[in-house]
Amino acid sequence: MTAMTTQSPQGPGNYGVPPGAAAGDGLAVPDAGGRRARGALRFGFGLFGPRHGRHTLSADDLDGLALPIGDDGVVIGVDAQGQPAVLGLNRPTPYDVVLIGGLWTAQVLALRAAATGARVAVETGRPQAWTQMMHAMGGGQNGLSVYDVGRVPPQGASAGTPVLVVRDCGMRPPRGRVVSGPWQSVLTLLPYLSPVAPRLVRQARLVGVQRISPDESAELGRTMGLPRADIDALPTLVDGVTLWCSDRDRQYVTTQPTDAEVGLLGTPRRMD
Repeated sequence: MTAMTTQSPQGPGNYGVPPGAAAGDGLAVPDAGGRRARGALRFGFGLFGPRHGRHTLSADDLDGLALPIGDDGVVIGVDAQGQPAVLGLNRPTPYDVVLIGGLWTAQVLALRAAATGARVAVETGRPQAWTQMMHAMGGGQNGLSVYDVGRVPPQGASAGTPVLVVRDCGMRPPRGRVVSGPWQSVLTLLPYLSPVAPRLVRQARLVGVQRISPDESAELGRTMGLPRADIDALPTLVDGVTLWCSDRDRQYVTTQPTDAEVGLLGTPRRMD
């Protein structure tokens, strides 16, 4: 490493003191204020600036500083109050999501996850359903790749490059080779309530349910411990509405597509 040195230019030094002169040489000191300024120069603290009153805030005014900041993640729609509903998919711990619903909603989630910087790996038995979306995003070079069932390679997820694995493998998805882990979430899409659904639901951290039949709703209600109001509501949900359930919360969310999403995926629909 080469040491770098600097040399003061000739002429007046810092704050008008000639080089080599003491801070007080040739300077008149008319009062105590001048002595304080000279002392500040001597010890390298610079000149005293203008004095201002301190900014103070009373305790009663602290509530006014509150800001409406929510969790970071993917905006999956709006809740019943019209507020954005955000799903945090990029986590340092394993995170499994089950969506009992339509392909359209899963594709919107994948598209929005990729827009936040996550890489999306789709494991599917119907690659033609994802081809248009993959080409629109740059042919797999800009965040989305499509693989056959059982052929998803290790993704190398990290905090800098989080990954979302979407498993679109039909009613009975096989156990995946690539599972959830740090910075790698897994979203499993089930078109209907299948025999493997109870196991997947019990293992998931979050479950999304779209319109299902009354019999399916009753069965799912027993599995998840849903209240009667939700069991009765599930068969009546309109396209684009999902009931998202976690261990502590349940929330109805309406996914509203952007113009670009409508152009690529069409309007919201439950049936594929």
